Amino acid sequence: MDKDRRQEAYRVRVEAAALARDRAPAVHTANGDEQRLASVNYAMSFTKGLAHDAQTGLVDNPDSFRAFRKAIDDGYVDAFTLRVPTSAQKQRQWEAPTAGVVYDLQGPDCQAVTMAPAPALGSDELVYEMAEVYELALLRDEPLNDLTTGTSNTNVIDTVNRLNALAYVPDGSMGRSRTRDSASASGVSAQTVFRGSSPGVAHGPYLSQFMLIGNSQPCDPGIAHGHIQYGALRIDQRVPVAAETNYMITWTDWLEAQNGRDLRNNGTLFDCSQPRRFITFPRDLATYVHDDALYEAYLNACLILLSMGTPFDPGFSHLSGQGELFLNSLDIATNTFNLETHPRHAGGFALWGGPHILTLVTEVATRALKAVRYQKFNNHLRLRPEALAARVERAADIETQFPAAGTRFSDLAGAMAPTVAAVRAANVSAGSTALLPMAFQEGSPMHPSYGAGHATVAGACVTILKAYFDTGTLLLRRAGNDAFRHHQSGDTAIYYTANSDGSALEATENEEVLTLEGELNKLAANISIGRNMAGVH
Repeated sequence: MDKDRRQEAYRVRVEAAALARDRAPAVHTANGDEQRLASVNYAMSFTKGLAHDAQTGLVDNPDSFRAFRKAIDDGYVDAFTLRVPTSAQKQRQWEAPTAGVVYDLQGPDCQAVTMAPAPALGSDELVYEMAEVYELALLRDEPLNDLTTGTSNTNVIDTVNRLNALAYVPDGSMGRSRTRDSASASGVSAQTVFRGSSPGVAHGPYLSQFMLIGNSQPCDPGIAHGHIQYGALRIDQRVPVAAETNYMITWTDWLEAQNGRDLRNNGTLFDCSQPRRFITFPRDLATYVHDDALYEAYLNACLILLSMGTPFDPGFSHLSGQGELFLNSLDIATNTFNLETHPRHAGGFALWGGPHILTLVTEVATRALKAVRYQKFNNHLRLRPEALAARVERAADIETQFPAAGTRFSDLAGAMAPTVAAVRAANVSAGSTALLPMAFQEGSPMHPSYGAGHATVAGACVTILKAYFDTGTLLLRRAGNDAFRHHQSGDTAIYYTANSDGSALEATENEEVLTLEGELNKLAANISIGRNMAGVH
């Protein structure tokens, strides 16, 4: 490298650093529940892994929480072992509690981005959030295909009616400032419930096509087989079948998990007598997001799109060997060559090609995780839904032992009374508790609830995919070949859903046109809300 090149490389890096430094600083604000409920043994804060009182379910010694908070703020990993008193049952480790204080040389600093405070105790929005998680647990073994307009599934209809009766809906709070594609001030429907809020997520079937289809291969043509070619290997979109068992619905089981006992066991979680199937029920989606490689769904989507030959974004398609060639000629009639008549002689690979996008779509996952770890631990330190459900279950005990709590938890339960009653009915075998039925034995991971790690990674990875590919393309069948492409005369709109037992995919033609933007947004929503279906967010 000559001197001029070295100097230019230095200048580029300094300018990038200066640009990052000069951005307006992010303001990190929590909802204040940690301080407001400090005298109630930090009842709205994340305490999993500390020792908990067997009667109230709250941390048994507030000093343990304060030591935990100090270790987080100090940012040194050894403090969590040396200075934080834990439950005698604790076997699980807190997951990366110091990741939000490290520095990166690529992308924004993990503390340069922020998020709004979580809904506080006493707000209608918190009631709605908790009711949603309860309702998702009740629907865990109902077909995802029933989340659609005109459904005859009475359990889905009952869920929609209970949610739409909550105070958060009629007071207009659902009319957010951002565009919502799946809900309005009038509430949700069977077609829009649990869909997310991004453009396109409410259109077509509940599941993104990228959770189901494969790509066409020399000895395995078509996409309905659900096989994704990964180099010389093959990825199968079918998932193992989890037994229809809900966990942590007895107080003893809940307390063990909250104290940090390691109850994870996929050997008993799965029903190994059943063949793998396409994602068919919410429990299947919960299984996917329990064991995924975090960026797995977006890497799969990228492999599918590359295999389909999906056009890159027109903003840089010429750099990748696509796009028309502009000649800058005075003769307008011959000013542009198209690829059919004049194919480009140079294309993308390490830059603006397959290896570039495959690397970027996975690389951003770590940046997203570090940013959200700062929010989880250092800022919000919010309890998990399984803990909030325990506050509902033991509201009377908490409010008796801690008068400073007032009637906050009883009010929370009362504000969603029909949903709580439905949960108690579902938990009749466990004494009709109001505990949240969990999809996994161990319940939530060992890090706070807000923000959601899977959701943050989903947003980052899908943003890269939307930046790279032309999101205006449509899923169309042309001469028997299905791909995301620009429409031509004779093309047929198509999409796929799993059949009733998940053994195969079924094609639907000419019903609704799915855009690449919508299906990528839906992919991010599926993964994010799949965690809610498990009960962990």
